[in-house]
Amino acid sequence: MADLNTRISDFVWKNLSEKHVTGKKDPFWEALRNTGTELWLDTGDMEEAETNWSAEMSALTTNNTLLNNEIQKGIYDVFISEAKSIVRDLPQEERVKEIAFILNARHGLRLAQKFGGLVSVELHTDTAHDIKAILNYGKRFHDICPEQFIVKVPLTAEGLIGARLLKDSGVKVNFTLGFSARENVLITRVARPDYVNVFLGRIGAFMINNKLGDGSGAGEMAVIASQNWVTGLSAENPWQTRQIAASLRSQNQLELLAGTDVFTMPPKVAAAGHKELSGKFSSRLHENYDVSIFASAKNAHIEKFWEVDNKVLKLSERLASKLPSTGSELFHIANDEGCEDMFPSLSKEEKVFITSDGKIPVYSRWEKKISEGKIAPDTLLTLAGLASFTLDQEMLDLRIKNIIE
Repeated sequence: MADLNTRISDFVWKNLSEKHVTGKKDPFWEALRNTGTELWLDTGDMEEAETNWSAEMSALTTNNTLLNNEIQKGIYDVFISEAKSIVRDLPQEERVKEIAFILNARHGLRLAQKFGGLVSVELHTDTAHDIKAILNYGKRFHDICPEQFIVKVPLTAEGLIGARLLKDSGVKVNFTLGFSARENVLITRVARPDYVNVFLGRIGAFMINNKLGDGSGAGEMAVIASQNWVTGLSAENPWQTRQIAASLRSQNQLELLAGTDVFTMPPKVAAAGHKELSGKFSSRLHENYDVSIFASAKNAHIEKFWEVDNKVLKLSERLASKLPSTGSELFHIANDEGCEDMFPSLSKEEKVFITSDGKIPVYSRWEKKISEGKIAPDTLLTLAGLASFTLDQEMLDLRIKNIIE
């Protein structure tokens, strides 16, 4: 396997010759950065990134969806065909997975070379519940580009364990698919990653789509609460975790959340903000935004997005003091500590619902289970996010199969 890893590394670096983009200084972005916020672009599109890149920006982030968008353009079809010979001795399923890894690494390297910043690269969704695979691919990403790659690991029981082991091995980790302060308290204490996320745009969309509220304030509240918890925990620890405000949907959120450790900005949001906002930014981390919650959300436990109770704190402490060796062990500990709603047991039918609903779950399917404390809205969005990424990963894998067979 070591020989294969070397050949793959040599292959993804071969003939890499991206012309470096030197970002120009921009007073607008400088003012935002001066509030303490790192500025990252959330795109895998090279042209789109170049159009919006400035000297104040320091990273780009990709995911299974964004990478698939690039692969489906056909720009890597010849590269995929050439990669076939590198993995020819592996079983078909492994060949596909390895080429998907190669594509992710290659595209990440192109972004890193072109823009000179950090690049978040995401694991194949098949690894989400496989600690060994998380370690294997995470370390290999790191070995290919240790200075610039950050490995994105999703929130699963196995992901918590795998991310901690990666971090202990010196791998930079961006722990993804977090939606709440309580999830990020658990992640920060147990996995100790470099970055955690709140995908705030989907919180508002969940409330709007399910008529639980008008969407205002909820995502912002979740980010600020999570930021304050993560900052407090990091102050007590020898390692530092930084908060990402992810899935920005509106340029106004650049103002509302100024001072957050990191913004991952879709280019459209960045461009709209630059065009329409005043550029007079100040930290808003002490704001207490009002959240519009309708009567229909009486039993929806929307507060789970920003509140952290003693059960979560106790679970975090227990897992941090002794890391479980398996996801199953972590699952049972979570249940024992009264946090079943963070790691729920799902029926086959419920798993189908998670996938079929897309990124925003249908609340009516889960209303009873949420009211009984068997699942929570932040957990639902985490599960839905992983399911959505899985579908995009399957599309990417299918394109690989069609080319190499």
